Amino acid sequence: MNPTEPENKKNPRFKQILVLSTAMLSFISFWRAGAIVVCDFGSSAYYAGGIAMNAFGPAFPWFVLGVMLFAGVMLAVYVESCAMFVRGGVYVVVRHAMGKFMAKIAVSVLLFDFVLTGPISSIAAGLYIGHLLQSLLPLININWHIPPNFFAVIFAVIVITYFWRANIKGIRESSDSNLKIVGIVAVVAVILLGWSAYTIFVRGFTLPPFTLNFSDEALGWTKHMSWLKPIGFIGLLMAFGHAILALSGLETLAQVYREIEDPKMKNLKKTAAMVFIFSIIFTGVLTFMSSLIIPSDLIATKYADNLLSGLALELQGPYIAKLLLQIVVVVSGGLILVGAVNTSFVGGNGMLNRVAEDGILHDWFRNIHKKYGTTYRMISLIAITQIIIVLLSMGNIFLLGEAYAFGVLWSLVFDTMALIILRFKDTETQREWMFPLNIKIRNIYVPIGLMMVFLALFITSIMNLLTKNIATVSGIAFSFVFFIIFQISEKMNEKKSKLYEDEDEELDEHLNLRKSLDINILLPELKHSYRVLVPVRNPNNLIHLKHVLKSMDDETTDIIVMSVKVTKALEFGIDSNPITDEDKDLFTPVVLMAEKYGKKIVPLIVFSNDAFYSITQVALSAKADEIIMGVSGTMGAEAQLERFAMAWGMLKKEESGKNRQIKAKIIWEGRKLSCQLS
Repeated sequence: MNPTEPENKKNPRFKQILVLSTAMLSFISFWRAGAIVVCDFGSSAYYAGGIAMNAFGPAFPWFVLGVMLFAGVMLAVYVESCAMFVRGGVYVVVRHAMGKFMAKIAVSVLLFDFVLTGPISSIAAGLYIGHLLQSLLPLININWHIPPNFFAVIFAVIVITYFWRANIKGIRESSDSNLKIVGIVAVVAVILLGWSAYTIFVRGFTLPPFTLNFSDEALGWTKHMSWLKPIGFIGLLMAFGHAILALSGLETLAQVYREIEDPKMKNLKKTAAMVFIFSIIFTGVLTFMSSLIIPSDLIATKYADNLLSGLALELQGPYIAKLLLQIVVVVSGGLILVGAVNTSFVGGNGMLNRVAEDGILHDWFRNIHKKYGTTYRMISLIAITQIIIVLLSMGNIFLLGEAYAFGVLWSLVFDTMALIILRFKDTETQREWMFPLNIKIRNIYVPIGLMMVFLALFITSIMNLLTKNIATVSGIAFSFVFFIIFQISEKMNEKKSKLYEDEDEELDEHLNLRKSLDINILLPELKHSYRVLVPVRNPNNLIHLKHVLKSMDDETTDIIVMSVKVTKALEFGIDSNPITDEDKDLFTPVVLMAEKYGKKIVPLIVFSNDAFYSITQVALSAKADEIIMGVSGTMGAEAQLERFAMAWGMLKKEESGKNRQIKAKIIWEGRKLSCQLS
């Protein structure tokens, strides 16, 4: 039955459909998820070693390698938090554990991390390119007099401006491009590792000393504290704190978790393992090899801000070959560093949108761009802040690195602390995975392992506050400003909610609905030969949907989830059917359940004056092979199935040209009723 045909106006049982295009979920493999995280996390390999060297001397490779080993511990912490919250991250975990007030503090600190990702990554890329030009241009008799730092500032402003414009247009990073970048970087890493091993074999090596030699800047306020000496255990903590910036980007794992395909937890663990292995080899081992090959005085001066580029030039072999390798290193490094700039926009904008949805950011920030439909004011705020930071830094990568560690450390502190609190506060939730070392007391798993991690993070964070003057002041000031913005915005939103009771404004826009009178608009989006239709009505009765998501493979099956809104109006094509809070309450758990199981669904709402007729019509038009329903609490399973069979028979009679068979099932707790209709 085509509802657009005039003769059907006599019996307008099917009047309108709405396809919820924002809920057309697309899930990715652990390889692609890992690539997204690595593009952010792995970028620190290009600058972490030089920053650590200038902070405490030639012992830096030991601590960078140690931080990469510690990354495995923090990845395990994130695995537990992701297992609890599909749409997780620091803000969500802290909010559930300690409430909105502490969550606002945590997200303010984390925003400092996200905002600094753009400047430090773009300046690092600019420094690598600037030093490469110093090597190349004299070969063609061009005198290059522009200092690398000045060039890096100009380059960073251009890159940030480009990604500001790109994100305003809504161009987001894709897992395919991330995977290609990681593939290129991995090939370059293998070449560097192999060539470095050959160089060490030819020249021999001496292990870097473990002696710590802190600069005055690295001691911060502690140089005025005679009782706090940078030796022994205290010295180790100080040095670890200066190398901890290499942990940047772990929050990306929480953001990408919702997109990981089924089986979700298994693939999350694989993603974490992939990130850990890559970080150990790429950041840890390459930094260590650099210290074995490059003289320490050159690391502290000539190659302080382009360590891997310096490694390429100091290898054993002809200069032209090393110069070509330097070009390859700079190109691959530029790709991953510039990609991290885009990640800073995507992550920062996503986080601001999340807190805005929670009512702690004023609606002014959420204003949608008229042409592109993006939250352009949030994106512009991020870009302006990043450009100001770039200009104030004057290309000083070490200054940015010290400040960067503030956001990295304190976000990890809040996340770990929240997980510890949730172990005692939320004992009912069945956790798919828990961080090791637990003691079970009654129904509580006391997190001994998490407590040890928290203690290490907290002590290191306090030590960082004392040793990094500028980072501490700038980090606290930045976080305080955003916290005040959140506080004021939340109060303004509370007043607004009291003045305006109608909360349905622009709901269609937020859900990104597509309206039509023709079910056939859905057909091009169905890619597989086997199709399952899942009607839903009650958000508390989704057992049948859970069964479908657990048992069906979305690689071979299209899963259509539909809700029928029974309306009294009989005018065909009526256009006055609003989406209500009830619809949001229904499809929110539907989408969350699909994300939990990592399965793609096609959600839609149908307006009709006959629910069973509309279900059969959609099933016939979409060429569904199965209809799987939940039990009706009012008529019972047998009567429900009989009613559906009658509707199917009536529609088949009207649509005599369509000869299809279909399986109809009703599933509820512990039971199933089914029949075959033809």
